[in-house]
Amino acid sequence: MSDLEKVNGHHPKGLPMAFAAALSATEETAKLPFDVDAALSAVVELHAEIPADGYTAPFLGTEREGNGVVIDNDGLILTIGYLIVEAMAISVKDAGGNMVPATVVAYDYGSGFGLVRALKPLELPALAMGRSADLTVGSGVLVAGHGGRGGAVGARVVSKREFAGYWEYMLEEAIFTSPAHPNWGGTALIGQDGKLLGIGSLYVEDAADTSDGDDSRNGNMFVPIDLLTPILDEMLSEGRTAASHRPWMGLFTAEVEGGVEVIGLAQDGPAERSGLQLGDAIVKVNGTAIASMAELYRRAWSSGAAGVDIKMTVLRETYAFELTVKSEDRYTRLKFQRQF
Repeated sequence: MSDLEKVNGHHPKGLPMAFAAALSATEETAKLPFDVDAALSAVVELHAEIPADGYTAPFLGTEREGNGVVIDNDGLILTIGYLIVEAMAISVKDAGGNMVPATVVAYDYGSGFGLVRALKPLELPALAMGRSADLTVGSGVLVAGHGGRGGAVGARVVSKREFAGYWEYMLEEAIFTSPAHPNWGGTALIGQDGKLLGIGSLYVEDAADTSDGDDSRNGNMFVPIDLLTPILDEMLSEGRTAASHRPWMGLFTAEVEGGVEVIGLAQDGPAERSGLQLGDAIVKVNGTAIASMAELYRRAWSSGAAGVDIKMTVLRETYAFELTVKSEDRYTRLKFQRQF
């Protein structure tokens, strides 16, 4: 059992013996090679307000709450992008417990990261970034939300693998931990050295690879911090990255019986305008057979930048046909404080 798991009383398989209201102030904490309270204080409460006519408002809401992580001494905060996309007002909690205004710095759909900057001094320490590549399955970690010890839970890494989201999003290697944190959006994944290794994105019911008999299914998915280092300067200067200019099709999909089925369509989006319908199975993209969402995205994104035509072979009930989706830049649908 790792020291991080002992701190919050967790079984070495990652299953909670009890969800502690606070991390125990025991000698186990002292064994950790970093100042736990200082690290946890870098995780802040974040509130965002989105206009009712925002494109994401119907499915992400107009009021969003979660977490962010202070990553420099000038109030720069890293969070998960869906909390702040289209935000017209953002506030974060400072060291004195006061909510202070912040502004959007970047929203990068390619990685999923969002950046905001506090407009007043937070008087909080920055959390240094580590190397998520060094994490291995079985590593003990802290999953930290705002609120210090009361917002943190000891966990372990149960898998590292490709992740494809139904909303046209993919990571080559995401990090999955168990047990699940109850307030996962924007949480900090903190390693044994007290450094930031990822940002919390999702609650999942398939965190572990159960083929080895592991029963730690419920957990969280994290965006690895290693994805931030090469794009941080670009995010700060441009508000997004080159990867976020890839073509958007405006569809939601699921993997069903070895294929890819359309389960949703963005209103008046490229896919809907092309004639795709709910229940259609996409069997080829640009002439190449696909059998997974990851294959769909790779083929579509390799077509070129947003605006490119994407040819599909579609199976509808008992007949197959071809159609062309005229892709878009998804950012043209969104409202922003700054221009991207």
